[in-house]
Amino acid sequence: MQLPMSGVGEIWKAVGDFGPFQKWLVLLTLFPCLSVAFHQFCQLFMVQHVPHRCDTSWIRAIGPNLTEEEQLNLTLPRDADGAYEQCSMYSPVDWDLGSIMLYGLNATEKCSNGWVYPSAQPPSLLTEFDLVCDRKDLNDISQSIYMMGLFLGSMIFGPLSDRIGRRPVILISIFLQGLFGVGIAFVPHFYVYMAFRCVVGASVSGITMTILALATEWVGVSSRPKAVLISHCCFAIGQMILAGLSYGIRNWRLLQIAGSAPIFALFFYIWVLPESARWLATKGRIEEAKKVLQKAASINKRTISPGLLEQLKPEKQTKSGSPLDLFRKKHLRKVTLIMSCAWFVNSLVYYGLSLNVTNFGLDIYLTQLAFGAVEIPARIGCIFILQWFGRKKSQAVLLLLSGLVCLIITGIPEALASPPPLRPARDHHRPGRPRQVRRLGLLLHLLRLLGRALPHGRQADRRGTVLHVGAAGGDRGPADPPPGPVPPRRPHGHLRERPRGGGAALPPLARDPRHRPGGRHGGWLLPDGGL
Repeated sequence: MQLPMSGVGEIWKAVGDFGPFQKWLVLLTLFPCLSVAFHQFCQLFMVQHVPHRCDTSWIRAIGPNLTEEEQLNLTLPRDADGAYEQCSMYSPVDWDLGSIMLYGLNATEKCSNGWVYPSAQPPSLLTEFDLVCDRKDLNDISQSIYMMGLFLGSMIFGPLSDRIGRRPVILISIFLQGLFGVGIAFVPHFYVYMAFRCVVGASVSGITMTILALATEWVGVSSRPKAVLISHCCFAIGQMILAGLSYGIRNWRLLQIAGSAPIFALFFYIWVLPESARWLATKGRIEEAKKVLQKAASINKRTISPGLLEQLKPEKQTKSGSPLDLFRKKHLRKVTLIMSCAWFVNSLVYYGLSLNVTNFGLDIYLTQLAFGAVEIPARIGCIFILQWFGRKKSQAVLLLLSGLVCLIITGIPEALASPPPLRPARDHHRPGRPRQVRRLGLLLHLLRLLGRALPHGRQADRRGTVLHVGAAGGDRGPADPPPGPVPPRRPHGHLRERPRGGGAALPPLARDPRHRPGGRHGGWLLPDGGL
């Protein structure tokens, strides 16, 4: 929102539309965009699929000399492909080892003592907090909570920047992002992780909205699209840096520190970041506004005559508006609804792709790198598209083209899809997504490029609520059907198959057959390939 004031046009002509001062300010807006890109998508690289199985160490109490393969064969059922189930186990019993090997076990239950992961696997969110099987949905929930943080941040920091100024809100947001971003690396519980991510999401909104407002209030009208899109390109570069960071740092806690700590270097903004002269004048702080205007003119090697500065006077205080004002007038209501719908659809598709790169069947690091790379020409192309065709035609054509690509993707025949690369064993608690979604190839990158090529106006950034609501829906996958019955276990090696139908009676139990020894909920590490 531009801040009206007397004589603003003549004063800004004297200061300069896009001189060295404005270029320096735009440069300052670029650095926070790198960290914003990291926090937006870093969780994708912290919850990659890892082979896992139930912890069945209970049988070691009665069979300490069992080999690993014998232990698994006695305590884990198999699926139709002969692989061990990842989310179910045979219920522990109080028999002796000979009876278990002779008769086998029948009853199954969910993993009750945690899961086992390969010992060579670097620590990840999935392995440390057991985000598998029944807890798998916590990953999607945490992404939604981050999006809720974006929503709350837009609701809090937007009005706050109008009340206390652009500069304080930017500094507060940078501090919160650095503090809670690094704090995430030390959380002891996943629910604490989600709470910290919510705060980081709010700080991301505070940075992106307020720093954009500060830049556009200093830059002349003709240069604003260029200044905004330059900062957006830096966001795309941040995504490419994320791909390199996550490839080189596989420990999720170290990755979180590496992506969050550098923002503390931006605390020199306390001394170099200027306040918006427009905001100062609107608040009646005329002398402060004159000082920053004179400083800007000096850096731009311009001079402002004293008579021109005297024209800078505060506007009369008017009644503050509310979001409901957008729906009281017919024209405003129509424009608001159209923008809301466009942002919702664009955000749904963009975040739906961005937050599901792990499900494409492609290398996640190269995919993220490509996603960031295609955004750079898309954003740069916006400058020329807006100049040649205007916003209305560009918005309509690109939305229609994006929708067409979505329809093409859903209609790709299986015969034309290249075979997916080797993937880890499937988690049978939750069926994999359709193979069409995992085999998108270049069409996905084209759709991503189209999504970022959609024209962005400052008004859309000011109404970030629609963007964040769309994003919150974009990170959710289709509903999962309930798991089917556990297939019968197949005999393996020298161990005998359990009796079926009219088999021999099982020996009596000394206590409840579903009793199991206590144990810490967590992973039990095995040597490589021990799943």
